Amino acid sequence: MSVLSSPHFHDEAKAFEFLESVVWADGVTCPHCGIVGGRAYDLSGVRSKPSKKNPEGVVRHGLKKCGECRKQFTVKVGTVFEHARMPLHKMLQAVHLMVSSKKGISAHQLSRVLEVQYKSAWFLAHRIREAMRSGDLAVPFGSGGGAVEVDETYIGHKKDALPMRGGWGHKHTVLALVDRESGKSKWFHIESAKFSNIHPIVLDNIHREARLMTDEARVYKPIGKRFAEHGTTLHGGHTYVDPNDRTIHTNTVEGAFSIFKRGMKGIYQHCGEQHLHRYLAEFEFRYNNRASLGCNDTGRSVAALTGIIGKRLTYAQPRALAIYQ
Repeated sequence: MSVLSSPHFHDEAKAFEFLESVVWADGVTCPHCGIVGGRAYDLSGVRSKPSKKNPEGVVRHGLKKCGECRKQFTVKVGTVFEHARMPLHKMLQAVHLMVSSKKGISAHQLSRVLEVQYKSAWFLAHRIREAMRSGDLAVPFGSGGGAVEVDETYIGHKKDALPMRGGWGHKHTVLALVDRESGKSKWFHIESAKFSNIHPIVLDNIHREARLMTDEARVYKPIGKRFAEHGTTLHGGHTYVDPNDRTIHTNTVEGAFSIFKRGMKGIYQHCGEQHLHRYLAEFEFRYNNRASLGCNDTGRSVAALTGIIGKRLTYAQPRALAIYQ
């Protein structure tokens, strides 16, 4: 049976049951009082207020009542799906389509597949990207003395910035770190490729016993002395692997950038600077949960849904600029 033929993608009641099994894996949790596994009653058969479109109201699937605080809730409360007017089974379809598309899926395509308005699909896509955004800084890369690749790339065009001959000041700057041992990556939107922007990120996210791998950019030379080893390759001289030590290269992070750029240019085509950090979260999530690390489409969907907890996103929020500082 095809994954998209699963019942929770087409039946609203099954959709709530599936999301509850992911979000409440340790027991039903009241989002109002925080009681886990406490008394929670199913309020079956409850309908919404009548309207012209639905004179008898709509069945409120998954509605529960907490036995402690006596407040009503569903599994969507306290997540990025809270107050979403779209049926849950369609939102679960959107999650699956986004995590299973290697280079992403545009809001226009989501609008056609889900049969919803473009604005609804656009906002839903940003909600899902917010769920993908982890911000996890707990475990520094290279803690076992492994190699960590660091590189920056440039994408898009800054608003009102004039193109620069021989420079990148008019483009958005993206910094990425890839841990070869774990296969994980971290992506950051920074203002520019300056010492003051790059050094704090590298120091906060890479263990001092790691082998730092970069290109010959001068910005990495001072900080390279802070690590056990600093390997560089001369990209300007068309050398991409050190001939004396084949482990010195940045080809892994370059490969991650290639997927990112194909997606941004071929699928999304344009991205405002205020939205870039969530697109980076999307590509970082898929890269860190790729098939070569043993994660399939279903596993990625579940991983994305576990990230919806404790996050809210209103329609105005995606327009706020976020740069790592």
